[in-house]
Amino acid sequence: MPQHVRQIAKDASIVGGATLLSRILGFFRDMILAYVLGAGVSADAFYVAYRLPNMMRRLFAEGSMTMAFVPVFTRLREEVGDERAFAMPRAAMVWLLIILGVLTTLAILFARPLTHLITPGFADDPALFDLTVELTRIVFPYIIEISAVALCMGVLNSFGHFLAPALATSELNTIIILGAGVAWLFGLNVPHTLAWAVVVGGFGQVLMQQPQMRKYGFSWRGPWSLKDKGVIRMGLLMLPTAFGAAVYQLNIVIGTLLASYLPTGSISYLYYADRLVQFPLGVFGVAVGTVALPSLSKLASSGQTGEFTETLNASLRLTLFICLPAAAGLIALAEPMVHILFGRGAFGPHAVSATAAALVAYGVGLPAFACVRPLYSAYFALTDTRTPAITAAVCLVVYVIAGLALMGPTAHVGLALATSISSWVNVAVLGVILRKRLGGSWFRPGRTTVIGALLSCGVGLGAYTTAGWPLLALALILVWAVAYMGLASLLRVEEARLLTDFARRRLRRKIRA
Repeated sequence: MPQHVRQIAKDASIVGGATLLSRILGFFRDMILAYVLGAGVSADAFYVAYRLPNMMRRLFAEGSMTMAFVPVFTRLREEVGDERAFAMPRAAMVWLLIILGVLTTLAILFARPLTHLITPGFADDPALFDLTVELTRIVFPYIIEISAVALCMGVLNSFGHFLAPALATSELNTIIILGAGVAWLFGLNVPHTLAWAVVVGGFGQVLMQQPQMRKYGFSWRGPWSLKDKGVIRMGLLMLPTAFGAAVYQLNIVIGTLLASYLPTGSISYLYYADRLVQFPLGVFGVAVGTVALPSLSKLASSGQTGEFTETLNASLRLTLFICLPAAAGLIALAEPMVHILFGRGAFGPHAVSATAAALVAYGVGLPAFACVRPLYSAYFALTDTRTPAITAAVCLVVYVIAGLALMGPTAHVGLALATSISSWVNVAVLGVILRKRLGGSWFRPGRTTVIGALLSCGVGLGAYTTAGWPLLALALILVWAVAYMGLASLLRVEEARLLTDFARRRLRRKIRA
């Protein structure tokens, strides 16, 4: 296995571990929010308001800027050295503050028409609509903060540091949990308090990146120019990427719009189900794509096509090896998982069943959600941001058609299933085009994927037999994970051995320490 692949697996494990902590805090956060907000008016208003800046983060944060920044900054460091290259992130930050400052001001001033555009169905309920407008005005500045975090992430990732950015979300979750606790203890307005907590948490995310950036010699004080060539090049790469991200966000907007015409609570059901599917996706699926980008960028810039192809192949195999059993487990344990995590307080039995059904639909698409990120990393490393943008537009059409066809008979579950369908189409289209570019045999699933798929079926069937005992079912998740990795290691799956050896070495170091 090439050194680049071993490094990707190692870094992905580090990012995955940090993300695991964040997801655990995220679940604890969602459990608390489900208790204090439920799945009614307050929850729908808060999640729509919180979703707006998070939709834009793909335009100005890790969705496009970071992906365009890393290849350009990596090449610039090789050409002119670190000190001169540091002028690029300084200039990029100035541009972010200018552009996002204007957009945030407009969003606050025109929050009412913006809310009506995103959720026209809310207009039938004046109280819900007005609350959403108020929360939008409070939360929207978070886009500036999270975009600054994404820029810092790009700098650190280019140096091969992934831990601090991966821990940033844990800080935000902690602040939101504290906000919910303060609101509940002191009888404050819960949705308003949570909205302010998001803004405070975003500022904290920016601050926690700074020590590591200084460690690599970076300072925000220094030369910069609005005409910086690196930023201009990044901007040119971002144009099609931003279009693709805009299409992706339009997908979310359309989904929210359609869900606003469904029974009250539909948006919340989809949100909680999405949060659950984001757990395995963020812990390892997105982690592989994040850590693969710097390595793929270096290989592409040096013209090492063969090693580039092998690194991408290994990244996809590693992604599928982890996400196939995760998808099987989510589908098999959807009901007990939602019941244990959220089924209390204002989140009643109907909300549990509705959220579990959406989770099953999302689970079908989990492997596709995960594979898109390494594929995007490959295209961005090749400085081809146009193709992902075009495929995103194609998939938007697929989503709208599937959503409209399925939401009638299956309500919010149809929208979740439409998301999975469009994601699989995205993977297929990206794969076919990349195959023509890299060669007919660029992706070789090999025995890793075959064995992983068969073992995942066993994991799913085994987990399903315990679904009638919710506490036992969740307690056995670790057992199924260990059994999966153990059997894969016995069958000499290289990815399993690589991950278990790395985990074993880390454990020995901690014991010795």
